[in-house]
Amino acid sequence: MIFSMSTPKQKLTIGRREVVDFPELGLYGIVAKVDTGAYTTALHCHDIREENGVLYFKLLDPSHPEYNEQEQHFSEFTQKEIKNSFGEVEKRYIIKTLVKIGRKRIKSVISLTHRGNMRYPVLIGRKLLKNRFIVDVSLLNNIPPVIKKKKKNS
Repeated sequence: MIFSMSTPKQKLTIGRREVVDFPELGLYGIVAKVDTGAYTTALHCHDIREENGVLYFKLLDPSHPEYNEQEQHFSEFTQKEIKNSFGEVEKRYIIKTLVKIGRKRIKSVISLTHRGNMRYPVLIGRKLLKNRFIVDVSLLNNIPPVIKKKKKNS
C-alpha cells in the first residue's frame, strides 16, 4: 500500500452568499448565491448572440448597479443543455473564464443565461466548489473580498 506524505489542500469555508470577481470580464464585487444543488456556475447576461463563430453578450442588465453596456466576445465557447431552476431544459452558451473568491483564482466553466428575475446575478455551482470549498449555509459573506491597494507614486 502506498501512502502519500503530502498534506491535503485545506478547503475554505464559504457561506450561502459570497462576493465574487470575474477579472477577465471586468466584473468585480458581485454578490453570488452559492448553490450546491446546481452543477454549473451561471452568470446573468443579455443580448446573447453568435455571429461568424464569435459569441457576443452583455453582462448583467441595465437595472444592475454594476452594468456598463460593454459587450463581451468569445471565440472559444460551447453550448450545452442545462436544466434550469424550474426544471426546464434550456440550451446555454458555455465559456471558460477566471473567477475570484477571496484569494482563490479558479478558471471555471460558466453558463450564460438570463437571470433578471432572480435575486442574484451569479449562481456558484458545485463544479466550481468541488475540492476547494466547504459550504456552511449559516454563513453569509464569509470570505472577505481582496481589495487591491493602489501603488504610491514615488
